[in-house]
Amino acid sequence: MRSIWKGAVSFGLVSISVKLYSATEEKDIRFHQVHRSDGGRIRYKRTCSVCGEEVTYDDIAKGYDLGGGEMVILTDEDFADLPLTTSRAIDVLEFVPAEQIDPILYAKAYYLEPDKSATKPYALLRDALTSTDRVAVVKVALRQREQLAALRVRDGVLVLNTMLWPDEVRKPDFEFLGDDVEARPAELAMAGSLIESMAADFDPDQYTDNYRAALQEVIDAKVDGREVVAPEEEEPAQTGAVDLMAALRASVERARRARGESAGGDAGEPTPISSARSAAKKTAKAAPAAATKKTAAAKKATPAKKTAVAKKTEPAKKTAAAKKAEPAKKSAAKKATPAKKAAARKSA
Repeated sequence: MRSIWKGAVSFGLVSISVKLYSATEEKDIRFHQVHRSDGGRIRYKRTCSVCGEEVTYDDIAKGYDLGGGEMVILTDEDFADLPLTTSRAIDVLEFVPAEQIDPILYAKAYYLEPDKSATKPYALLRDALTSTDRVAVVKVALRQREQLAALRVRDGVLVLNTMLWPDEVRKPDFEFLGDDVEARPAELAMAGSLIESMAADFDPDQYTDNYRAALQEVIDAKVDGREVVAPEEEEPAQTGAVDLMAALRASVERARRARGESAGGDAGEPTPISSARSAAKKTAKAAPAAATKKTAAAKKATPAKKTAVAKKTEPAKKTAAAKKAEPAKKSAAKKATPAKKAAARKSA
């Protein structure tokens, strides 16, 4: 590796001379734009949009677009007086717990190598960060720009992670965040089962860039004059409206099979899938059971209602019958009186 920067880490009165190296590199396969017929490289000229002339690097300045066709031109002299920290210092501002830094802030990583005379203070800072489980928040000027960064330990080496400023992180402003959407207990249990069935310790070496490997195979085949065989396409994931529980259940079973486990689990022992199914069945049975209880209560209440109605109706019926019978009795009594009088006269 070749160092890209030299300076010193400064915390308190301690100064550590270091060299900076890029800790990562892109492995993308790069292409040139070429003329299809003869393979000639396509070149671009730097031309002025106003006069149309080709411009050299010495005649190029920086311009800030104000909009409306107006441009502010800045020269090297304008940048010289800016309050930029020294380009050869990594100033430690504070030491913070590593978990308090959101990974979204991290940008690019660099290795720090100590000069021969700075090996001991370098090791001291490294071991102190490790024992306290903290990272150093620093400021550093790289490529004429002041940057926030974190100094941490990886594989016995100090790593400088440049960071974004807080106002460079966009706020997620999406409509669905205002919706009241909650997962059902059965769905949540099944999703948890899927996570558990796919749980593992992170090992980045087991992952490969399949696209890059296939592209390299195409290039090698072109060079060797071999026939290029396209790899089999994987079954695409389902999109649109799907049965969420069915998809989760199938995912759990596939993950278990991939690990060499039985999809149904051991006999007699509840599995994550069976537990989620039980939760779903309990939820489904709750409503019918409640309805059954209401029906039984209604049936019990019916005879009682009928008895009460009957009791209330009986006196009313008797009263009505009595009222109808009364005139009949009076008429009979009136008819009987003359007959008795006639019988009495004959006796005399």
